[in-house]
Amino acid sequence: MFDPGFLIVPTTNPMGFRYGPGVFGPAVENRTLDSIRRSLRDPSCAGPDPVYAIAMDTGKLEHRPLLVERNLLFGAVTYAAGRLGDEPVRSQGHVHKKVRGHAMSPPEVYEIWSGKAVIYMQEHAASDPGRCFAVTAEPGDVVVVPPDWAHATISADAHDPLTFGAWCDRQYGFEYDDVRARNGLAWFPLLDANGEIRWTMNPAYRRSELVIKPPEQYASLGRHAGIPIYTEFERDPDAFAYVTNPEMIQDTWKNFVP
Repeated sequence: MFDPGFLIVPTTNPMGFRYGPGVFGPAVENRTLDSIRRSLRDPSCAGPDPVYAIAMDTGKLEHRPLLVERNLLFGAVTYAAGRLGDEPVRSQGHVHKKVRGHAMSPPEVYEIWSGKAVIYMQEHAASDPGRCFAVTAEPGDVVVVPPDWAHATISADAHDPLTFGAWCDRQYGFEYDDVRARNGLAWFPLLDANGEIRWTMNPAYRRSELVIKPPEQYASLGRHAGIPIYTEFERDPDAFAYVTNPEMIQDTWKNFVP
């Protein structure tokens, strides 16, 4: 497992996290299979239950006042192994709610800790999804979802639980209605007989092209490759100021490639 820069360890029975000395974190929120069915290609499918566990707001105790002051929140998520019918285990598609009067919704900065992931994202949750990307990521990789994009996090290996951390706005919220109205996002990930992901279009959207790619290096965001994103914050508490104030780099988001 990738070292996230502080002592947090995923558990499987029960699914959740164990926090080490000097680390804070909440009791996890479990997402049941029933709670995400409306975002699945086959809402009646069988699969692990709960599907994933979320610990929103964790980190080193010494940093807690600093995180609150900057409206930053570090979340951690761990997925169950398995599959959801013919789909991989994944989150619901959603868009982040706008907060504190900002014109843009908060971006999100993911870091994969274990397993293999695909961060799927599309520019819009409307019938025309705009540009669509499936960004593949392994432990240590960082993926940035820009403001206002609809997205979901997918486990790319049915045999290995996926765990990741992410920088979010402390006033986080999720909007599901547009995605649920179209029974999911514009592209569905399906598992073939060999357990590989194959993509199929959601007919509720206009036709679009899906770009499958590795993550960018995000030099335009000041990213330092090879350093855990929590450690980046520890070294420079303003390193992720754009998460809570996306307008400060609004030119960077234009035609952003994740």
